[in-house]
Amino acid sequence: MMRHVKRLAPLLVSGLLIATATACAPQEEAEVAGPATVEVTRGDITVEVTASGNLAFSREEELSFDMAGTVEDIYVEEGDSVTKGEVVAILDTSEWEKQLRSLRLSVLSAQIALEQAQQALDEAEAETTVSITGDVVVRECCNDEEIELREMQVEEAQLRLEDAEASLAEHMEQSPEVTAPFDGFVTQIGVEGGDEVFSGSVAVVVADPDQFEALILVSENDISKVAEGTRAQVSVDALPGVVLPAKVTHIAPTASITSGVVNYEVTIKVEPVETPGDQIRQQAEGPMPAGLDNIDLRQGMSVTVTLYPAQKSDVLVIPNAAIGVAGGRHVVTVVNDDGTQEQRQITTGISDWQYTEVVAGLEEGEVVLMPAGAAATDREPAQRFIMGGRPHP
Repeated sequence: MMRHVKRLAPLLVSGLLIATATACAPQEEAEVAGPATVEVTRGDITVEVTASGNLAFSREEELSFDMAGTVEDIYVEEGDSVTKGEVVAILDTSEWEKQLRSLRLSVLSAQIALEQAQQALDEAEAETTVSITGDVVVRECCNDEEIELREMQVEEAQLRLEDAEASLAEHMEQSPEVTAPFDGFVTQIGVEGGDEVFSGSVAVVVADPDQFEALILVSENDISKVAEGTRAQVSVDALPGVVLPAKVTHIAPTASITSGVVNYEVTIKVEPVETPGDQIRQQAEGPMPAGLDNIDLRQGMSVTVTLYPAQKSDVLVIPNAAIGVAGGRHVVTVVNDDGTQEQRQITTGISDWQYTEVVAGLEEGEVVLMPAGAAATDREPAQRFIMGGRPHP
């Protein structure tokens, strides 16, 4: 009998050790991801539209000759600076001056003819006349046919004078000189001395080196957000850190379609900027003047343009992913304090790539449900629920 007990002892001890080890082993927690929620908070939303383009002169003008003739001289070269009113080119004026004298004589002749016609009319209408001896002679008045004839002659003489004066004025407006309309620099020379030119021939092209614009393409999805006057910023690729204020000055009324992609041309004008103690120089060509070398913009530089069609501060916002559509209306699922859920219709405002403004339907601090699989936002971390009451870190 004793032998039997001794044999059982090792088995009992072994069984006890196994039971003890099992009891002391930590229970693994089963992690189950619950529904993610996010709190309705206040924040800022800025709608952005970004596109690339190149700088161009926003004020560039072709200066043409007003009349035909022979080019006498060109006073500037490409790259030269010019001031408003400066003569940059001139035609041989000998022919112009000859025609000027002829037109002035035509005006003088027309004036004399009008005076003579008026004098003849006055005599036809007079009841008295003065003889060659100085005597006043009363005559029978008046011959209506003669008066009518004299009136027609006066009218004809008046018309001739008006035509002659108009021709003279037109000739005077057609100056043989070409002058700069604003301060700037010469970008192109179109003629040389001795060339025969027609009226409208381009002599030189001048540009304002302090005014730039950029032409960008905005997609059909974004063009409705953009309007003339929309605020923008221009980043110059070759000048890291340089961001210039700008605004939209023109939107093409028709689309530009390439390979089925619909875009609209939008013109952005760079606005003048001043830095503390120094004027930002937007330079086109040539070396920078002393003291104005902080920024050197040039025609053709690559730029990135960011448009800001809308911006609001301190408004109610929720993630875009929390918003659904039901019956053509925007809806969200609100999680009440007691854990119950309700679908609620909301009115939305502007949206950026991540958040949407809530105009009506929600209040600050309420909690809305995020759809399954939606990423957590940095404004409200995703919540994780762990069975067993203790979450993992």
